[in-house]
Amino acid sequence: MNVYEYAMKVEEEGEKYYRDLAQKTDDAGLKQVLTMLADEEVKHYATFEAMLKGASLPTQPTVDIFKGAKTIFQKMKVTNPTASFTKEQTDFYSHALALEEKSYALYVEKAALLENAEEKAAFLRIAEEEKQHAALLENLIDYITYPERWIEDAEFNRLDETRARL
Repeated sequence: MNVYEYAMKVEEEGEKYYRDLAQKTDDAGLKQVLTMLADEEVKHYATFEAMLKGASLPTQPTVDIFKGAKTIFQKMKVTNPTASFTKEQTDFYSHALALEEKSYALYVEKAALLENAEEKAAFLRIAEEEKQHAALLENLIDYITYPERWIEDAEFNRLDETRARL
């Protein structure tokens, strides 16, 4: 299996994992965040598939995932201010965080080995997007672990701070 096929497999598994998590939650906001992450994995898959086929790389629109998530979290604050989540849910999101961190490291490593400048740039762009996904998942874990404290104390500033750091 070459690097493109492996990356496609990683992205396909990520999409499936997020869609499965989205189906397992009754919280509409979390469902939106997880679906947004799954859709991002589909875009990554398409880029790696184009590389595999030697085709032109698709132009992917830049999505401000933090802005979208912030809006969703603000709606969640209004619709479900006393949300509660199980440890099992936290574990699912922690696993997703570990997968995103692993993908980031893999894509940075593979980018260093590529000679084609366009492909190298695409790997690095996707790596950065995986890093953003990881940061979003960290915020999500904070939210589901301590929903009242996260909403009241942070007032969503952590998402803004995270976006500024990346």
